[in-house]
Formats: sequence, structure tokens, C-alpha cells
Amino acid sequence: MKIYEELVARGLIAQVTDEAEIREMVNNGKATFYIGFDPTADSLHVGHFMALCLMKRLQMAGNRPIALIGGGTAMIGDPSGRTDMRSMMTQETIQHNCDCFRKQMERFIEFGEGKAMMVNNADWLLKLNYIDFIRDIGACFSVNNMLRAECFKQRMEKGLSFLEFNYMPMQSYDFLYLYEHYGCNMQFGGNDQWSNMLGGTELIRRKLGKDAHAMTITLLLNSEGKKMGKTASGAVWLDPNKTSPFDFYQYWRNVDDADVLKCIRMLTFLPLEQVDEMDHWQGSQLNEAKEILAYELTKLVHGDAEAEKARTAARALFSGGGDDSSMPTTELTADQLTDGAIGILSLLTACGLTKSNGEARRLVQQGGVFVDDEKVAAIDVSYTAEQLRQGLKLRKGKKVYHRVVLK
Repeated sequence: MKIYEELVARGLIAQVTDEAEIREMVNNGKATFYIGFDPTADSLHVGHFMALCLMKRLQMAGNRPIALIGGGTAMIGDPSGRTDMRSMMTQETIQHNCDCFRKQMERFIEFGEGKAMMVNNADWLLKLNYIDFIRDIGACFSVNNMLRAECFKQRMEKGLSFLEFNYMPMQSYDFLYLYEHYGCNMQFGGNDQWSNMLGGTELIRRKLGKDAHAMTITLLLNSEGKKMGKTASGAVWLDPNKTSPFDFYQYWRNVDDADVLKCIRMLTFLPLEQVDEMDHWQGSQLNEAKEILAYELTKLVHGDAEAEKARTAARALFSGGGDDSSMPTTELTADQLTDGAIGILSLLTACGLTKSNGEARRLVQQGGVFVDDEKVAAIDVSYTAEQLRQGLKLRKGKKVYHRVVLK
């Protein structure tokens, strides 16, 4: 099975401009393709996971990836999927975020001469003369067509700024620039980017008389139709300092039964023959599938050693024994205690499980806090220095685990 057929079999392809041409290109390693990443944070997250895996798959098949960091377009903001305008970032913040992205991407794709490359559209967008741009590029875009694009239609009722209205022409210009300077003949992106991507292929056709292609990746949705990669406390990040390897593992270990086999098919690099055999798994076998999913994805992002530690710690939680030392841990000092003890509200806040004692109070009152697998029944419960020296295992809700010890 060739790479295009594998992408279809894994359910990764949503829309294509010319299926026959794209199949021929990627199957024969002729695609130089780009995927854009807006540096709106200092870490990639699970929402980027599909794109990173696609880049890896296509590079393994002989194609050349270009990771385009949107240092220039980030200064405008993509209106797609948003109800309000993004906050503006400084160039220094954007550059810091770009540097963080590269380190994380290196776990998925190989950079170097003739291999993957990373470019920042700030290098050409910030040098543009606006009058020249709207005369040369803006003249190629129909306002009527732009207003029919889904990314703009969603914002018309709430208000769409002229600043954001420039996003489609600028993203399209990126494709034109990459085509001219790096021979980039394909763009890949999320399904919500289809209108912007078609703008790029049309701009290349009108300016150069050449054909370029676009393909969108299926959005990673759960069985309820919601985007995966979000928890009650926020995004699931690839940076271990923002989401620990253990918490990353636990996120995938706790996906719904209805989602686990789809995630294995779409996100892991397990052979399709092995995945096909799992399609018939039921009951307790789905827990085994969740372990496989969590281990494979944690290994991709954090490496074999961290994946093994996370799996060992997770098994310890479910079995009631074993080594849980890889669980996220907070070390308290004696000066954080009052009369040799600390109350549950202060403990939750000190560990970062809640942002304030008020939030901790509500969580306890709602029955959502467990210490050593016993529900905390009152807000005035305290723990002594001796208990802390032995270590306490905290649980917030059903899925968030944390250890606390006294130095």
C-alpha cells in the first residue's frame, strides 16, 4: 500500500483539489508541501498533532515538508473558528514561540539540507509595501467570494475587522512565495482552512499560470463532535513543562471507548494490519487499546523512556500498587505548613490543582477531591508533616493525579 492509499485508509484526508494528481505526487515523492503553524503560544498542542504526524508520514515516503511558522500572519490573526479577534503579540514573543516550535517538531520530522525546512513568513510579509501588495495581490481576490468563505461567514454577525479580512490574501501570498522560492507545490492544513488554501492555489494560477494543490486533514473530533485535545484545565500541550508526560499519557489513556480505535488508526504509526485486527475489540480489550494509544503517542512526543515511566505510573494507579514516582509531584517545604500541618484547600492550591482556595473549596464541596483514593469529605481536613513525608496521592475528578511530599 502506498502512502496516499494509507492516508485514505487511516481516515486522514478530508478534501483535495485534484485527487489523481495528488496521489501521483505523494506516492512518488514529488511533493514539496507546507503546513502552517501560528505561533500563538510557546508550545504546540494536541490540536497540531495530526499535522505533525502527516508531515512525518509524507517525509518517510520521500516527500519534502516545509514547516511554515506564521510570524507575520500572527500579527494579524486567523479569524477561522474564532468569535473574536486575537490579541496582538510582540515580535519578540513570536520569535520565542517559533524557537520552541522547532524543538518540538524535530521529534517528528528531520530537518537539514534536502530534508525538511522551517521558514517564517515574517521574513517576507514584514517587508511588503502595502500599496504594492493590494495592487499586485489584492486585485486577484473577489470580495464576494471571500465573504462566502466559511471562515468569514462565521464572523459576520459578531463583527469582522478589516485587519482580519487581510488574512486570506496574506496566507495565499505565502503559498505563492513558497512556490516561487522553494518549489512548494502543495499545501496541507486543517479542514477549517479550506477556503484560505483554495485562495493560494487560485493566486498561483492567476499570477504564474501554474497548478498547485491543496489537501485538508480530517479534524480530530471525539464521538460527540467536539475537538479533542482539551481538558477542564485547558489544552493538552506537547511541552513537558506545560503538560507532563504522565498527564499527556493519562489524557489518551482516558479517551472514550468510542474514540480509542479511531485515534489509534489516525494518530499512531502501528501497521494498518494490526489496527484492523483491533477494530473488533470490545469490553476489556478497549482498555488494552487505550494503553497502546497512550504509550505510542507519549513515545512519539516524549520518547521511549518517558512513555515507559508514564505507563508504569498509570498501571500503579489502576492496580493500587507499583511505582507511581513518575506522577507529577510537588515538594512542599516546612514553612508552607501551619503548626506542622496544611489544610486541603491550601494543599490543592500549592500543588496547582486549583488556582485559588475558593476554587478548591468548591471542588471539595462537589466531591471532586480524593487523597490516597479516599474522597475528601470536608473543607477543614488537614494533613500533618508526617503524612506529607510519606507522600500523598491527590486526585482531582476522575483523571488528574498528583503527588505531594514534604522535603
